[in-house]
Amino acid sequence: MSTILGISAFYHDSAAALVVDGRLVAAAQEERFSRKRHDADFPLLAVRYCLAEAGLTVADLDAVAFYDKPLLKFERLLVTYLGTFPKGLPSFLKAMPVWLKDKLWIGQTIRGELDEYEGPIHFTTHHQSHAASSFLVSPFDEAAILTVDGVGEWATTTTGVGRGNRIVLDREIRFPHSLGLLYSAVTYYLGFKVNSAEYKVMGLAPYGQPIYADQMLRDLVHVAADGSFALNMDYFSFDGGLTMTNDRFAALFGRPVRDPKAELTQFDKDMAASVQRVTEEILLRLARDLHRRTGLTALCMAGGVALNCVANARILNETPFTELFIQPAAGDAGGAVGAAFSVACETMDEPRRFRWPHANWGPAYSDDEIEAVLRGYGAPFERLDEAELLCRTAAKIADQQVVGWFQGRMEFGPRALGARSILADPRNAKNQSVVNLKIKFRESFRPFAPAVLAERAADYFSLNTPSPYMLLTAQTRGDGLPAVTHVDGSARVQTVHADQTPLFHRLIAEFDRQTGCPVVINTSFNVRGEPIVCTPDDAFLCFMESQMDALAMGSFLLDKADMAPLYAARSWQRTFQPD
Repeated sequence: MSTILGISAFYHDSAAALVVDGRLVAAAQEERFSRKRHDADFPLLAVRYCLAEAGLTVADLDAVAFYDKPLLKFERLLVTYLGTFPKGLPSFLKAMPVWLKDKLWIGQTIRGELDEYEGPIHFTTHHQSHAASSFLVSPFDEAAILTVDGVGEWATTTTGVGRGNRIVLDREIRFPHSLGLLYSAVTYYLGFKVNSAEYKVMGLAPYGQPIYADQMLRDLVHVAADGSFALNMDYFSFDGGLTMTNDRFAALFGRPVRDPKAELTQFDKDMAASVQRVTEEILLRLARDLHRRTGLTALCMAGGVALNCVANARILNETPFTELFIQPAAGDAGGAVGAAFSVACETMDEPRRFRWPHANWGPAYSDDEIEAVLRGYGAPFERLDEAELLCRTAAKIADQQVVGWFQGRMEFGPRALGARSILADPRNAKNQSVVNLKIKFRESFRPFAPAVLAERAADYFSLNTPSPYMLLTAQTRGDGLPAVTHVDGSARVQTVHADQTPLFHRLIAEFDRQTGCPVVINTSFNVRGEPIVCTPDDAFLCFMESQMDALAMGSFLLDKADMAPLYAARSWQRTFQPD
């Protein structure tokens, strides 16, 4: 048996994962510890957490697995810069010092950061890590595999098959032709941050009409019947420049790049709807062709594009695939998990022993630890038994209060799933704007997800499959959940299962007992510009800096109305500057 540390780092969403005897023990993104959103640095804090969770040290590791091959990526950069000279010169001059100083020497960096480690370091390809992060932890013994993201080394899209403990990726689309980068290019054009705000484009899309989709398919990207595609690079600059799009792109659509501070217009909404429609069409063609070639009915997906829950739902509903598995950290962070399992199964030939059971792989904190933090701030609180905590928390939500919920091990992946969540009543339409503007400090168009008891999901949503990680959309039945129903009648559903998140399930069941509604608003416990909270300190400060009404943390319940003395003293404050 083996102990393998998986690492993803140096691009965005660095993470670490620990696999012991073929089973995942811990996994977390570095941003949760460093408090730097999308932190790309070496995930030393996440590594330390993973080892501590397992009671191990660096000396106990049998192998370290890194989620891509730096030399291949460097080759791609050099070939691209030479091919786009002189356009690529500024980008070349900006990138090369970083590569020559750090990114080419990742093996040495790993040994330097893990100063006791002398064992082997394995480098898997980026899309092999993505594929392994899905199939090798999936419930399937055999499945088709589709990975789609911005770019790894050269590949941007791969397809293949997983059987037993082996993966074969037999087809790929190569840079610069990238569905993820097409989506990011429109994200940039609409004034949002690349590699950070693509989900905003997905949330904005239902407010528009895909009236530019045909133009995109005619001028920006050529798509074949089998889903293979090629971008028209005359309109893009990401291959060698410092921006995603160029002047020809702006001229094509008759508008300059949107100022991030400008009001969103109907044009922006229609552009979002159009790139979303194009993305869905390409993914549907890729999936249908993959099924035609493999004859399999189970599909595993990974890569950042696999977080597009609207497209995922269409794949499940409109292709011959009847089963779909996507683990909650499908993007680069999940590459740490995939690299570790790829080394365990494919390099060391260990059998598969692990099936992904839930999303909670981060740290938990005891009541004693939480109480020490609260006393350190001088915060008034009540300590309750579980039944009273659930009853009082559900009553606050029913009374139209917004509640921070901090319980158990932190989620792995970009979405809060009932461990680090902000909760509210979905029956009150006003809560959509209240939580967006007063709690999250974010754009008013952003939708919220409903967390629903899994056994009651079909009563409220047109959903016939579990969606435990908020990776599928479904139409809402009726009009009783206005705060979680998007303008197109859809919702990004989380089905809450008693065997996966038992305390969260019991809370929603208590809310159902009190109100007759087995659904709550569930959004991530953070404010704009910050990662999801990790520690009791993070949670308390976020509670105090927002207009949350209450905080249920461990066995403790805090009421904002009791915090007046702390606000008067200002002793709890820190420097806080949301983006």
